[in-house]
Amino acid sequence: MPLDVPAVLAAPPTVTDLTWDHRDVLLYHLAIGAGRPATDPGELRYTLESALQVLPSFATVAGGGQAAGGGFALPGIDVDPAAMLHGAQRLTLHRPLPVPGKAVQTTRVTEVLDRGRAAVVVLRSDVADADGPLWTAEGDAHLRGEGGFGGGPGPDRRRPAPDRAPDRVLHLATREDQALLYRLCGDFNPLHADPAVAAAAGFDRPILHGLCTYGMVLKAVVDAHLGGEVTRVAAYGTRFAGVLHPGETVCVRTWQDAGEIRALATAADRADAPVLADTCLTVR
Repeated sequence: MPLDVPAVLAAPPTVTDLTWDHRDVLLYHLAIGAGRPATDPGELRYTLESALQVLPSFATVAGGGQAAGGGFALPGIDVDPAAMLHGAQRLTLHRPLPVPGKAVQTTRVTEVLDRGRAAVVVLRSDVADADGPLWTAEGDAHLRGEGGFGGGPGPDRRRPAPDRAPDRVLHLATREDQALLYRLCGDFNPLHADPAVAAAAGFDRPILHGLCTYGMVLKAVVDAHLGGEVTRVAAYGTRFAGVLHPGETVCVRTWQDAGEIRALATAADRADAPVLADTCLTVR
């Protein structure tokens, strides 16, 4: 049986040590497009160690990618990796991320949801250092063809964009080599670099990591709506709704209301095909 739900839910937590320093943070910021223009004071807070602040989405690559990678190598999951999709990512910040950092991550499966044609495994990671909790992350893995086992569908987490004109429209250019740079943060899936692997998966060329777009959109929203104050981010979540190719431009439409900012990201030339949907940033 490819998916053994009781075994997945009974799997013991995985405990991982995470460490990072300013070089890891600088690489991550560069990999999601920070530093353009290179001498802009607003960009230097992401790219210069003497004035460095940490974008909260760095949590997804902390520890050389261990914070997000390898979590689904669990008892009870024996499926083709090609049938597994990263469906959503949610992040709650308990306090600003320090540099350097040394923390312990405890990861466990909290739910296995039945969505009919697919099963959704919800993986939660709680990360803390010597001073207490730092962040909590949740990722949804969609296992195609593994639904129909009689479980519940889980909560409806959709956060559609408001039915009004966006407050802002942001355009984020990506580089043709951006996936090659981002993979140095820890995700070496060849789908993002090897044309032959991409073709075998049904793409005409390698695609950009969804978590790279996730970080790009967060930075753009923080800069545009919060004046670059990363400490005002309390939570950030999205659903991965489509693919983006390196070199394409991302169009981000945003709506701000009391306490939260919603966003919808599409490729600039494919406005009817979302890349990130149900995106919401909670503001302190």
